[in-house]
Amino acid sequence: MAESAEQVHARVMAAADADGRMPLPSVAEWDIFPWEVVDGALAAKPLAAPAPEKPRMGEDGVDCTICTPEPAGLIWTNDRWRLKHLAERSGLPLVVMLEPWEHLDFDDLDDAMAAEYGRLAVRIARIVEGLPNIGRCHVMRVGDGAEHLHVWFMARTAGLPSVLGSFAVDWDDILPAGPEEPWREDLVALATALASYDGRAVGLDD
Repeated sequence: MAESAEQVHARVMAAADADGRMPLPSVAEWDIFPWEVVDGALAAKPLAAPAPEKPRMGEDGVDCTICTPEPAGLIWTNDRWRLKHLAERSGLPLVVMLEPWEHLDFDDLDDAMAAEYGRLAVRIARIVEGLPNIGRCHVMRVGDGAEHLHVWFMARTAGLPSVLGSFAVDWDDILPAGPEEPWREDLVALATALASYDGRAVGLDD
């Protein structure tokens, strides 16, 4: 079971500085990070000039690191889709990704795959939002970094008013990772519940 809001808050405050602040995450150093400090005030960066789109990782299936027969962190699979956790725990209580086994982007899905994706996405979100201390499951596909479809499911803790909306993604990078045992318990609960609909849970003893 994920930590309660009170447990998360107490743990974060114990790790924060004297003002209750955590260090800036590495995303603040990215070129695409939209904010900077100017004359002591936070300001939006100037919009960069137009430029050609950069190729994504795995374009046309070449050197795609997602295309692997043995993906790390696998917790559930059927013949067409797989669900996995990230290599390391992060600030939110649960973050998993749904990917097709085949090298497909979002707009490559045929009607059957699209319909199955929709059912799986709803089921995953429903299961995650039914876990104790989870307020919402955010579902997100970006696709700017890699061509191979990977859809994020990000659970936020119920009762933390700072961690809401699209900023939950930023807090996932800011907050220290929670304890491993409840994280693994929730992964098992998610995979087992999803397998009751379709597919099978795997890798839960790792």
